[in-house]
Amino acid sequence: MADDRWTAADDYIDARLAPGDPVLEAALKAAAEAGLPSINVSPSQGKLLQVLARGLGARKILEIGTLGGYSTIWLGRALPPGGRLITLEVSPHHADVARANLARAGLEKVVEVRVGRAQDTLPAMVAAGEGPFDLIFIDADKAGYPAYLDWSLRLSRPGTVILADNVVRGGQIADPASEDEAVVGVQRYIEALAAEPRVSATVIQTVGRKGYDGFALAVVQG
Repeated sequence: MADDRWTAADDYIDARLAPGDPVLEAALKAAAEAGLPSINVSPSQGKLLQVLARGLGARKILEIGTLGGYSTIWLGRALPPGGRLITLEVSPHHADVARANLARAGLEKVVEVRVGRAQDTLPAMVAAGEGPFDLIFIDADKAGYPAYLDWSLRLSRPGTVILADNVVRGGQIADPASEDEAVVGVQRYIEALAAEPRVSATVIQTVGRKGYDGFALAVVQG
């Protein structure tokens, strides 16, 4: 689902608030040439991640789902001196592309790309006491979102913001009969947020060149 007006509005916003950047454009080009799917956030959404991270003063960021490192660059650039970002990616090929993109952005010493299933990596991080993180961005397989929330909470502190992408699915989240595993995954994620007393959360619907979707935004209260 798309609308020419949404794309035109995105173009207007991007030109003024998220203008062309050679490093980011090179990251997208490298990802496309490597055969990665074009499912990265849009420039204005990347800028949203960066603004949010800077507003929080985030020094430790966790990203679940790296792809080619496009959103990782936006987040990594928001870190203050001494800050650190860990990003988790299941595909070794995607991770290689992301590492090259991060090196081109000068972020190879700031960002660590870890390869493996997040269902395995996250428990290991908890066991190693690697939290808490100030900001956690979830943008991976939607069926795994409920489990990622559970582990994210274990890696959080009061005030941590947890942001999950692609949770509206073109409005399909409102369909109680959906058998799409991605839709069911985000439905369960939102239901888990609603039932979790430690967070205050909402969903913001978005439109643009990426279509109709949205973010779930939660802050850990205690």
